[in-house]
Amino acid sequence: MLARQVSGCRSYVRKTASSMFAKRALSAKPLSVLPVYLNRKVSSTPAANGRVAGAQRSFATASSATPAKGTSFGKVSQVIGAVVDVQFDGELPAILNALEVEGHSVRLVLEVAQHLGENTVRTIAMDATEGLVRGQKVIDTGAPIMVPAGPELLGRIINVIGEPIDERGPITARMSKPIHADAPTFAEQSTEAEILVTGIKVVDLLAPYAKGGKIGLFGGAGVGKTVLIMELINNVAKAHGGYSVFAGVGERTREGNDLYHEMIESGV
Repeated sequence: MLARQVSGCRSYVRKTASSMFAKRALSAKPLSVLPVYLNRKVSSTPAANGRVAGAQRSFATASSATPAKGTSFGKVSQVIGAVVDVQFDGELPAILNALEVEGHSVRLVLEVAQHLGENTVRTIAMDATEGLVRGQKVIDTGAPIMVPAGPELLGRIINVIGEPIDERGPITARMSKPIHADAPTFAEQSTEAEILVTGIKVVDLLAPYAKGGKIGLFGGAGVGKTVLIMELINNVAKAHGGYSVFAGVGERTREGNDLYHEMIESGV
């Protein structure tokens, strides 16, 4: 008899609790259910899921107080000649990003070449590293090395970080371009085979150059490779009205100086 009374009490309690829950659910405001329903309707397709997630990420980025890309800081951890290791506390800069050293005697730009792990990147210094010490502050610019571009650059000499070194004042260029760029696609290249007339008879007769191609001039020291290039620059400018870019990588300072003054004298 006692067991029947206990079971009856339990069923009565269950029924009472169920009815109370149903009354609360019916009397509850529909606003608490509406956002869930909307979320389910919006995210019913994968494309919509991506849009919602993108909107949520955008909102989180806009509302968070994290610093913008390009303002992360690091410190020098190791210096071996032109190779400098930099350690960051947060996100590592991308490969080929430009880093600038703070508190150095001259402007020193580092280019990221490798991710070593443990929040460390290996960089290549674009200038001498004398005086660089461990713990020195480094800033991630968030972009590759940029150099001035446009007609204002014609006739000027710049170094690898875009600073003028011809003692003719600053370059007031309206635009700047990164030193690293993707090659044009095959669809953007011409399929016609044309010969570039250089004006040098021995070249045009025996070893003609194809337009859009690459040519290697191999020879020992002092045989006239730079002189031949200077003649090509002169003829291309006068005969074709084109522009030439001379990059002196590993050139002697004296040869670069002589080339510069000879080009001025020739009026190219």
